[in-house]
Amino acid sequence: MFPGVNPRQMKQMMKQMGIQQQDIEATEVIIRCPDKEIVITNPQVAKVNMMGQKTWQIVGEEEERSLNTKPEIGEEDVKTVVEQTGASEEKARVAIEEANGDLAQAILSLKS
Repeated sequence: MFPGVNPRQMKQMMKQMGIQQQDIEATEVIIRCPDKEIVITNPQVAKVNMMGQKTWQIVGEEEERSLNTKPEIGEEDVKTVVEQTGASEEKARVAIEEANGDLAQAILSLKS
């Protein structure tokens, strides 16, 4: 952390200042955002409590994953909605997309 400072002395100084640090054994850390996930593999995680306020320090290898928010619509799903409502395949597919893959909601929206 600081060059020339003994880690034991550093812990004593932190304790005097009211700072407590706890190392956490973790294999992966995932941060979920509205449009993506940030995945940190092989992390070194420390929880720091400074005068009642907790902060987390994470060091590791970062990888970003995008979240697919669009549901997969299978042909069987479309056929089910068509059979139940009598709507065209195109209208059934649109209704399923608008219902985020919920077939019951898609059927109800087409029947009303």
